[in-house]
Amino acid sequence: MNKSELIEQLSLKKDISNKKAEDVVNIVFNSLAEAMSAGERVEIRGLGSFVIKDYDTYTGRNPKTGEPITVRPKKLPFFKVGKELKERVLG
Repeated sequence: MNKSELIEQLSLKKDISNKKAEDVVNIVFNSLAEAMSAGERVEIRGLGSFVIKDYDTYTGRNPKTGEPITVRPKKLPFFKVGKELKERVLG
């Protein structure tokens, strides 16, 4: 499912306009992104949690030349699946 399909499903299931459904989805996604940008952990019961993982500097390789390069430290979003979702997917 992509974002437009999510908007369509919300619109159909809650009998609201596509524009209102799009606004709701955008508010939720933007709120998640803002919280994570601020370094906050976001947890949605029954789904999972979004956290920011810190990665230290490491030595990598240039894929074209094979030369070693230093990769700077970085922060990346990470999703950890919740128990309930995992059980629903596994059956």
